[in-house]
Amino acid sequence: MEVKEKKSKNSEAIELDKPNIPKVFEPESMKIPDELPVLGLKDVVVFPQMVTALGVSTEKELKLLDNVLATNRFLALVAQKDIEKDKLNPTDLYEYGTASVVLQMLRMPDNSAKMLVQGIARIHIEKFTETEPFFKAKVNVLKDVLNKGDVETEALATNAKNQFSSMVSISPSLPEELKIVVVNIDNPGKLADLISSHLNISVPEKQEILEILDVKERLQKVNTFVNNEMQVLELAGKIQSQVKNEMEKGQRDYYLRQQLKAIQEELGEGDEQAVEVKELREKLKKAKLPEEAQKEAERELSRLSRMHPSSAEYTVARTYLDWLIALPWSISTKDNLDIPSAHKVLDKDHYNLKKVKERILEYLAVRKLKEDMKGPILCFVGPPGTGKTSLGKSIAKAMGRKFVRMSLGGIRDEAEIRGHRRTYVGALPGRIIQGLRKASTNNPVYMLDEVDKLVADFHGDPSSALLEVLDPEQNFSFSDHYLDVSFDLSKVMFITTANILDTIPPALKDRMEVLDLPGYTTDEKLEIAKQYLVPKQFEAHGLKDDNLKIADEVIKIIISDYTKEAGLRNLEREIGTVCRKVAKEVASGKTELVEVNAKNINGFLGPTKFFSEIAERTIEPGVATGLAWTQSGGEILFIESTRMPGNGKLTLTGQLGEVMKESAQAAMSYVRAKAKALDISLKDFSKYDYHIHVPAGAIPKDGPSAGVTMAISLISLFKGESTKSHVAMTGEITLRGRVLPVGGIKEKVLAAKRAGITTVILPKRNEKDFVDVPEKAKEKMSFKFVEKADEMLPIVFGAKNQTKKTTKKELSTVH
Repeated sequence: MEVKEKKSKNSEAIELDKPNIPKVFEPESMKIPDELPVLGLKDVVVFPQMVTALGVSTEKELKLLDNVLATNRFLALVAQKDIEKDKLNPTDLYEYGTASVVLQMLRMPDNSAKMLVQGIARIHIEKFTETEPFFKAKVNVLKDVLNKGDVETEALATNAKNQFSSMVSISPSLPEELKIVVVNIDNPGKLADLISSHLNISVPEKQEILEILDVKERLQKVNTFVNNEMQVLELAGKIQSQVKNEMEKGQRDYYLRQQLKAIQEELGEGDEQAVEVKELREKLKKAKLPEEAQKEAERELSRLSRMHPSSAEYTVARTYLDWLIALPWSISTKDNLDIPSAHKVLDKDHYNLKKVKERILEYLAVRKLKEDMKGPILCFVGPPGTGKTSLGKSIAKAMGRKFVRMSLGGIRDEAEIRGHRRTYVGALPGRIIQGLRKASTNNPVYMLDEVDKLVADFHGDPSSALLEVLDPEQNFSFSDHYLDVSFDLSKVMFITTANILDTIPPALKDRMEVLDLPGYTTDEKLEIAKQYLVPKQFEAHGLKDDNLKIADEVIKIIISDYTKEAGLRNLEREIGTVCRKVAKEVASGKTELVEVNAKNINGFLGPTKFFSEIAERTIEPGVATGLAWTQSGGEILFIESTRMPGNGKLTLTGQLGEVMKESAQAAMSYVRAKAKALDISLKDFSKYDYHIHVPAGAIPKDGPSAGVTMAISLISLFKGESTKSHVAMTGEITLRGRVLPVGGIKEKVLAAKRAGITTVILPKRNEKDFVDVPEKAKEKMSFKFVEKADEMLPIVFGAKNQTKKTTKKELSTVH
């Protein structure tokens, strides 16, 4: 029988015919001793019936070989667990191995030796009896567990033969003679061992097969490994075939291309690639690139002319040149510097917004006097629906420039701004450069929408990439990773929009001129609806003036009863709902004019969605009306206080942030300190537990501006008097009762106006911010500016509620 074994550290390929083995070495005729020398093998597992060559070189191994040859030629071959280990302990060897016999030995000139061994039977090492000069152990010879006549075992053996024969056919490393060998083996156990010795599997996997005594289970394991190796070999063959086909296709394409080149030369036509390079060169001249970009383009064009059109680099270089040529390096639109005309366009598209319009007209005026002025970097901040994005379009229209909009919401990759380097597959410039190519001009109005919603993570920080874009001192040489040359952005008028400034990094905020777009008053909303929203919805729904009439009082009802916002989006939606219902009737054949009035509005929009609950909420002691600012505009806030028997514990609820919690504690401390002056019994503070709650508990809240409202809520609770329903307040409170300034005054006043508040208490130091409040919002409202919380009591509770002056004796008692 001929067997081939792979070369390894311990073995080398040999060929041996079984008929030449002396008869004394037939396994059935041998008695294996109970104690055997043990040789550890590094990366080979010897199976019974397997013949292989092993090399020995260490002093310990040579002594073991001499002992084996001097006695009965038997030894135990056991695989070691870690093939990298040289100095072995008994625990470094597997417990199962193969009892083998040395057939031949050959001494080498370098004092090493090679021996030819044959596996005889499986063994289990019971215990090691010697470790020096070599390992020796008591062994137990193991026999296969075979249920003769078992149909499943026979089927597994037949399948293993067939699969292994197929594997030999497609494997370049296995000789064809193995097919004959496996067909002539009748013993299922020997068959499994023979196949296992030729499988390309790891030492632990071969060891696992060696340790299985049940022949049926061993065959199942062998079948699994053979199937896996078959799949690998078939896949490798398929890959090889594909590679060969691709190579043949490439050679064929090259041959045909050479023929086409020869035909073109015969016809007097130029080379297609040369024609393409010539066209690109002409386009480069027309593009009027700056010197730096021109040099880079010529260098890339020179590389392109030397490339083969079928190469991947050719496509990359061609795409890069296309981008360089397509960009508006020297193309600008002429600005409309007619100030009255621009003012007229802005007024036509947007109502009010005087400060923003004034800023745009100032820029145009300076631009008229100084042509090389750099573009401003403006940031429009305001609640949703106040017209920030549409205002950008109007500015472009007024100036006669192209308009480009880029939404920054959710962008988390710096490459979105700066682009990818050309080494990446599918690389493109960043969205700034892409927008300029789309605009086809180097001085558009470029709107960066939602700049407050940028996200920074492991991909990079897009806001840092914007620092160069939005800095007039740097953006004249903006470098995109893909272009790798400078592009002048100084002529671009950048406008960013945001709902809040808090989330914008300070360095980015510092580069922008912030213009506030606060919410609108009811009168402003009415005018905007009449001039813009109603005509827009009429046109969108195909209606005419003789189809529908919406009275002014109806628009006011929609504003107060069906919307609750600083902007105009929901108002436009509700008007759209009315138009849709009328459009349905018109499409059904109704020709009469539909008039929407206060009586039938519910039929179009359903029941009232919002109603004023101020009087109802403040009717009980312990409730005060505050004013808050959110990214959606101003809001009114009801702060509730209550008490129950206890020991003076203060509980705060309503998803309050740390700053708001500290404001509540400061308010409580102020009330305790002023207890005598407020006619509050000091015993109440130790007899009861107190609970302050800010409703809408699902919405997180923070900030110091509710401090005075909390103090008034607690005073109302202690005194048992309810606050005036038409009074609202805002301000931070100190322990000494001073009222400190807060932000968002304009938005808060507008919220009070929408809610029907008639008296607003504000910090004295916020009087300077009062100039930003529209005159319409101030109508029919009174504003009280206070420095101390004591001054608020007569306003909130009535003239009789004046705090008594606290004496030194009373003050020491309080503290």
